[in-house]
Amino acid sequence: MTPHTESSQGALPVDQPAQMLGGLTPAQFMRRYWQKKPLLIRNAFPGFQPLLSRAQLFAMAGQEAVESRLIVHRESGWKLRHGPFGKSAFPPFRQPRWSLLVQGVDLHLDPAHALLQRFRFVPDARVDDLMISWASDGGGVGPHFDSYDVFLLQASGQRLWRIGRQKDLSLEQGVPLKILSHFQPEEEHLLNPGDMLYLPPRWAHDGIAVGDDCMTYSAGFRVPQRGGLAGELALRMADEFEDTTLYRDPGQPATANAAEIPAGLQDFAADALQRMLADRRSLACALGEVMTEPKPRVWFDEPAIEWSEAGVRLDRRTRMMYDADHVFINGEGFRAAGADARLMRELADRRELAVQRVSRASEGARQLLRDWFEAGWLHLLA
Repeated sequence: MTPHTESSQGALPVDQPAQMLGGLTPAQFMRRYWQKKPLLIRNAFPGFQPLLSRAQLFAMAGQEAVESRLIVHRESGWKLRHGPFGKSAFPPFRQPRWSLLVQGVDLHLDPAHALLQRFRFVPDARVDDLMISWASDGGGVGPHFDSYDVFLLQASGQRLWRIGRQKDLSLEQGVPLKILSHFQPEEEHLLNPGDMLYLPPRWAHDGIAVGDDCMTYSAGFRVPQRGGLAGELALRMADEFEDTTLYRDPGQPATANAAEIPAGLQDFAADALQRMLADRRSLACALGEVMTEPKPRVWFDEPAIEWSEAGVRLDRRTRMMYDADHVFINGEGFRAAGADARLMRELADRRELAVQRVSRASEGARQLLRDWFEAGWLHLLA
């Protein structure tokens, strides 16, 4: 079969060889490499051109709604600043060893969002964002490791990547970055525009810009932390948990230790949590709502036109997922079954619906689409 060489539009067919994966199918990549070992892909995106200029990237870093960082490495050490940045905040472009990192570019730029869609052979619940970094000669963020998977696509210039399976994860003290103290690289790869490197979690790496105007795109993935996820789920489930049973202690004896919490009350609390978590449907709904919650600093624009029955597409900032019984969008959950459920799942997977599909929806489903349109969560197709 011929590798898939489509531009940065749309998700990849899971069983078709893909140029961006070095001729592997997404199914083969996930089975052989995902969370297992690195993969260097030469010419993953043939003739790739940056999605925005250096000037546009720097202007984006000046916006309040955009998360950005400026990292400067001098003989005196590392310096880190957080945006937004005015023009005077940046060192001269010819000054070596500094970098600008702009997070979540896919939330603000349609072509960046389209590029991130190419990685949807990984579940949406795991896809995080597209970060773009610009670096002067020698610029980088130092040797480090990430807790998540990442694809590193070279957009312009060159970057030398040194990578290794690091056993000693001790960090340098007194610096504002998490830099490994004793980095021991095992491989080196010089990436040119269009080349891409995949790294699993905890593979140490150090990317150094070679020459001026080095721009790298990083497609990163979400890794929910067990304790944090449990806390978010418990908060959402507690809002819906309607057990009015009151604590009773008819056998409580008189106590000389009034400040001691009774064992019976501890058992009552443990039983309450177990009963709440035993509601699997409520747990599933809470999980979907948590996973589709919009990122901080995200807000949606009201539509400039009136609703009409037409095809629809999700806004690039909208998160939409589903399970067997629900549809979730931007932190809200809806019970769904039958033809309407199939329609909403199609919208979540394809991120758009043709007018013919919308016209077949029930009145209730069409009203939901209209509500989401008025909230700015989706738009009409021309």
